[in-house]
Amino acid sequence: MIKQNQRWKFSLGSIRQWHWISSALCLAGMLLFAITGITLNHAADIAADIQVTTIEAKVPTELVSQLSSQHQQAVPTKLLKWLADEEQLYISADSKVEWSDDELYVSLPRPGGDAWLSLDLLNGDLSYEKTERGVVSYLNDLHKGRNTGKTWFWFIDLFAVACVVFCVTGLVLLYRYAGPRPTTWPVVGLGVVIPVLLIILFVHS
Repeated sequence: MIKQNQRWKFSLGSIRQWHWISSALCLAGMLLFAITGITLNHAADIAADIQVTTIEAKVPTELVSQLSSQHQQAVPTKLLKWLADEEQLYISADSKVEWSDDELYVSLPRPGGDAWLSLDLLNGDLSYEKTERGVVSYLNDLHKGRNTGKTWFWFIDLFAVACVVFCVTGLVLLYRYAGPRPTTWPVVGLGVVIPVLLIILFVHS
């Protein structure tokens, strides 16, 4: 009997440890996703602070002629260097390019905005436009994982796993300490029943 109690205490201590560690890891992320859940739900009521940046430039003929024969999937290195040196415009080398007979086009989606670059391969006219829709839009896109890249994609998955650990260990601790707290399971039950009823009664397919 003593051994069983010791095992239970040991496992309970482990559960507590997993619970507080997962809660610490999830704290900032849960605040972010909770707040952006509200802003997403009221996106139509929040005015976007739109800022548009436009660049018009002329790419040297020699460089354009070199690019015309380099139909690569990524932005050519020489063009990236020219943009950085001449226009202080820094574009990722991984950005995908769409080629046609007379145009090089780069789509540059980003969280909280959008951007694109177009180069006329006949006369060297370059156009760049970046649209930023403000901090709220940026955070909303982080919530959705929209145009955020692979690193943020994996962060969301790992964060979700940490949240599952936090919830499951919390449930185990509720079970352990529910005895002297008779309202524990009715409250937990309400947390399940309320969203189910709302879905059945008010959410229409």
